[in-house]
Amino acid sequence: MGSRVETLIRSTVTKGVEAVAAFNRRRLPTEGEHPFLTGIHRPMSVELTLNELEVEGVIPAALDGRYLRIGPNPVVPDPVGYHWFIGDGMVHGVRLADGRALWYRNRWIRSKAVGAALGIQQAPGPRHGNFETVNTNVAEIAGRTWALVEAGSYPVELSETLDEQRYNPFDGTLAGSFSAHPHLDPLTGEQHAICYEATQPGEVRHVVIDRAGHVIRELAIPVTHGPMIHDCAITARYAIILDLPVTFSMKALICGHGLPYRWNPDHPARIGLLPRGGGAEDIIWCPVTPGYVFHVANAYDLPDGRLVVDVCAYETMFDGDAKGPDAASRGLERWTIDPVARSVSIRTIDSAPQEFPRVDERFFGQPYRYVHTIALAPDAPERFGPGTSLYRHDLETGGRAVHEFGPGRHPGEFVFVPAAPDGAEGEGWMIGLVVDVPREETELVILDAMRFAQDPVARIHIPHRVPPGFHGNWLPAAQAARRT
Repeated sequence: MGSRVETLIRSTVTKGVEAVAAFNRRRLPTEGEHPFLTGIHRPMSVELTLNELEVEGVIPAALDGRYLRIGPNPVVPDPVGYHWFIGDGMVHGVRLADGRALWYRNRWIRSKAVGAALGIQQAPGPRHGNFETVNTNVAEIAGRTWALVEAGSYPVELSETLDEQRYNPFDGTLAGSFSAHPHLDPLTGEQHAICYEATQPGEVRHVVIDRAGHVIRELAIPVTHGPMIHDCAITARYAIILDLPVTFSMKALICGHGLPYRWNPDHPARIGLLPRGGGAEDIIWCPVTPGYVFHVANAYDLPDGRLVVDVCAYETMFDGDAKGPDAASRGLERWTIDPVARSVSIRTIDSAPQEFPRVDERFFGQPYRYVHTIALAPDAPERFGPGTSLYRHDLETGGRAVHEFGPGRHPGEFVFVPAAPDGAEGEGWMIGLVVDVPREETELVILDAMRFAQDPVARIHIPHRVPPGFHGNWLPAAQAARRT
């Protein structure tokens, strides 16, 4: 009975706060154009299916599968209180096979709000609370395709063509919210994630998914202030928790801002080392210099018992009424953690503004050599403006290769695809979308990762602008789906 009463009270309070927030949202100022609803970020207004795309160059024969990328794309763009992170999700996909680009498709994630706005059937399946926007990552888990978001909604399972969608808590095995960044341990086949949600500010959860795609661990971890934990990392010994000073803000929520998280200087910055099979009481908490991290490149254990975590870091984040990321990047950093001394030392690998680090994920949680990032424009007013180049860092030599796309051509996150399952680290291709702003067009670009600065091996032309999004992946074709 107590739990039912508690649920009823929480539901009533939540509805009251939402009503106040909705009222105050209409009173927020709307001066000038919203940087994440105009220009390169202007949302698409239609779903398209385009067959047999034009290809310049040669698509490697080994690339048989789909490149998928997701991001925010509001059905009804409203600048009042809008934050880039909260827009309705839209998945973009390109199917490659036999050296051809068979199709491009873009589909909204069919939440209740999207279904009502478009007059179409919403995706079936159970919802987790009131928050059902899914817009941050799209990945393969246990051979199935999932659209993901943090802090709220259950994942959405997608069909091969993206048309069939279903909200699915991993076949009923997930109790709470999930993460946009689960990480596959290639040695065990387990997926690890650190999950949070605004309605539970006193805890985060370590979630583990087995090879079958079912949750086998959902460990509650006590925290304070409701930290926003976008990413995590693993080593052979630990799951790594980034408990940093961006936390839930009731003030921001009540004032009507779409993203209720703000920089909190009163929240101690710390890194948690959770033994992979341990409990919350076994976590080793290590203080770290205040800052914020959206994305981890990789992490691994050192022979002397310490471990390293390579990240893209910021001095602050959301320190005001932000419409999107609003702090200058500190660049790529190596954080070396000593579990015995409970200390973290920070070394700058490259101070150039950069984001979206990706590695050869066959080496995730293990010693590795290469990390790829996208350059950020250092003078962008919203501090997260897209640059025109990619970086490839060689962590053994300290060298940095650059692939420059040219003026007005802006790459999003590029993913690494190995040339062969047993190939050497870094042998393969980098694949990602590049927006050509002057031409209002987009290309799916394929680079030879070992000849990073050279011209692309292939460019697949998409005859419209795909707005910058967040994350995506290369999903090799299942045997039954080949050539479709």
